[in-house]
This record gives sequence, C-alpha cells and structure tokens, in this order.
Amino acid sequence: MDTATLLIWTIGPLLAIMSFLFVFRIVLTWYPQVEFGKFPWVLIYWPTEPLLAATRKVIPPIGGVDITPIVWFGLVTLARELLLGQQGLLRMI
Repeated sequence: MDTATLLIWTIGPLLAIMSFLFVFRIVLTWYPQVEFGKFPWVLIYWPTEPLLAATRKVIPPIGGVDITPIVWFGLVTLARELLLGQQGLLRMI
C-alpha cells in the first residue's frame, strides 16, 4: 500500500467524523439547555470544543448566535474536497 492510499484511508474517515460532529454542534446550538458534561453530549463536545473555542476568539457570536460550528463545518468540508475529492490532491498523487 502506498503512502497516498494510506493517507486517504486515514484522513477520509477522520474528516467525515469531524463533519458529522460539527453538524451535531450546529443542531445543539438551538438547544442551549443541553449539558455538555453528560453522556452522550460529551462525545460531541470533547473533540470539537477546542477548535470552536479558539475560533470564538476571532469570530464572536453574531446577534447571540454562535456561528463557529458552521465555519468549521465549511472548513472541514472544503479540506475533504480539496484532499479527497474526485480531483483532490491525494487522488492525483
């Protein structure tokens, strides 16, 4: 197995899982009463919050709405397409 294939098989699922988690975070912004310290919410909170917290310092909530999960979902989707899409960088190697 060559390096590009190995990268595709590792980065692909990782980016898919992160996209899925950010979609959940987008939905959870509609429910502010959710306690992120409890199971199963901690499984969504733990991997995404460090990225979101750093981004909130640059992009504050707009009108009381936290848009950082939307920003990260877009970035992860863009990275996935650029790296693993039909004409992605790892596919061309």
